[in-house]
Amino acid sequence: MASSEDNQLAGSFTDLMTSLAVIFILLLCVSHNAAQQEGENTRDNILYELKKELKEFAGRGVKVQPDPNDPLGLLILVPEGLLEFKIDSAVIPPKGVDFLQPFIPKLAKIVCDKRFKDEINSIVVEGHTDSTGSDQHNWELSQKRSMSVVDETLRILDQTKNDKNMRGDFVRFISASGRGSAELIKDNGIENYGQSRRVVFKIRVRSLEQRSYKKEGDFLKEIPSKKS
Repeated sequence: MASSEDNQLAGSFTDLMTSLAVIFILLLCVSHNAAQQEGENTRDNILYELKKELKEFAGRGVKVQPDPNDPLGLLILVPEGLLEFKIDSAVIPPKGVDFLQPFIPKLAKIVCDKRFKDEINSIVVEGHTDSTGSDQHNWELSQKRSMSVVDETLRILDQTKNDKNMRGDFVRFISASGRGSAELIKDNGIENYGQSRRVVFKIRVRSLEQRSYKKEGDFLKEIPSKKS
């Protein structure tokens, strides 16, 4: 009789634990969805403001749009031909340098504004190649192209009379990344070799977890340490 009661108790306990596990998973899913939605809302707000602030460059062909591969990402697409590199070259075309001269200070001023800088996680200058050459060669070449643009970006900021804090914030955000020939530009399924040799600016906003972590870090900094 005792054994039967023990079995019933064990079964009830198992059912309870299963129910609690299900509730926990549901709450976790709801929390994740809410965090993702908040992140996407932040991205959309920044996207709207970036489009508005970069209006003067829109007339020159600059496009700002969501990253289809990243719910928290934004793409800044430079007009065709301006940052289109020559075959096997990492030298920025003269037209590209002329474009970056007014564009970079404007972009830095926008993303480092108090409205945005605490919401942005990173700005990646992403280099690309066409499909000619080996994977290793294309990766190295695309990395050199992205670094060329980052170096030119820093040179422009050094020459511009901007707030030093703003430059520091922008440098903290920016990085270079090479993608090789992983993301070719195609027209009707046929590779466009010239357009594939390009650089793209990618902005990523902070996730809810990153913003929460930052707030916790700021709070801990404000707590005075005890001296022994």
